[in-house]
Amino acid sequence: MYNAYNKVGDFFMKSINVEELKNITENIIDLRSIEKYNDNHIPNSINIPSEKILLEPNKYLNKNETYYLYCQKGMSSYNICRILTKLGYKTVNINGGYERWLMTK
Repeated sequence: MYNAYNKVGDFFMKSINVEELKNITENIIDLRSIEKYNDNHIPNSINIPSEKILLEPNKYLNKNETYYLYCQKGMSSYNICRILTKLGYKTVNINGGYERWLMTK
């Protein structure tokens, strides 16, 4: 099992690998466009494009829950997790994103 914590200011941000998603069935968020999501996505994920979640995180997220975020390759989701963590949300980046998940399914 691979868990990584990255220090973000005074906070620690958690990352997981795609293999760990087998045990997670809720609060998985696909940050890609609706078109990419509709083409294919990680099971049990919902689509909230990155620009929407950044503009109104309180509309989509609850600070008492943990959310697992991914994008195409994992870099955008990493940066969005950093921002949301600084705002007080519990987020976990899925390393390698959708492309890594495709390689392991």
